[in-house]
Amino acid sequence: MLKNDINIIDKNGLNFVMGPDGRPLRFTPWLGDSLSFLYDLIMEKSIFPRKFGGDITRHYDILRRELKNVHGKRVLELATGSGSAVNFLGSDNVYVGTDISPGLLRKAMKRFSTTGFTSAEFYVASADDLPFDDAVFEVCLCLLSLNFFTDLAKVAHELNRILASGSVFLCAVPVPERNTQGSKIRGTLYSEDELIRIFRGNGFMYERIPSDNGTLLYFKGIKE
Repeated sequence: MLKNDINIIDKNGLNFVMGPDGRPLRFTPWLGDSLSFLYDLIMEKSIFPRKFGGDITRHYDILRRELKNVHGKRVLELATGSGSAVNFLGSDNVYVGTDISPGLLRKAMKRFSTTGFTSAEFYVASADDLPFDDAVFEVCLCLLSLNFFTDLAKVAHELNRILASGSVFLCAVPVPERNTQGSKIRGTLYSEDELIRIFRGNGFMYERIPSDNGTLLYFKGIKE
């Protein structure tokens, strides 16, 4: 599953990609690892109602509906966070989670291990430089994090590389045209037109998912 030139070190079940200096690659998460224990509370009590003007239960319902027929698939998630995918993804899938925050990934590991997932791996890795081989995944998730990626075109190109033909990229992301309350949302907010252009330009068909949940746009990118 990994690229030939990638070296990994396993630290208590969490996989770190080794850099050219022989040390694990490190990144700077938006929420420091020392505060990762607050992540779920912040998402539920602050980000969703105040920043997104949405509802986290509706968010899970939308994703559960879209993923209800996804079973026995090789699923990659970008920016796994604390492991919210256990709320809407079938436990019979082969799951691989990535994030730049070891602290959040450790929370996700515990959550996946206690909710029936028998095949789940976790990697500290950046979305624009994934350590995986070509065309190895059938589904990719990126939920509430696309606005934090500094080079979205590079991420889309990387997704095209690691996804098999016909695979689905499922995304939920805040967009400026739905931010009717003028919330200050971190990162770069791409409009839907910009997202369409970027993903179509990197070999994906674009499909909007009908939904109404504050600033959030839900869409699929289907690899051609």
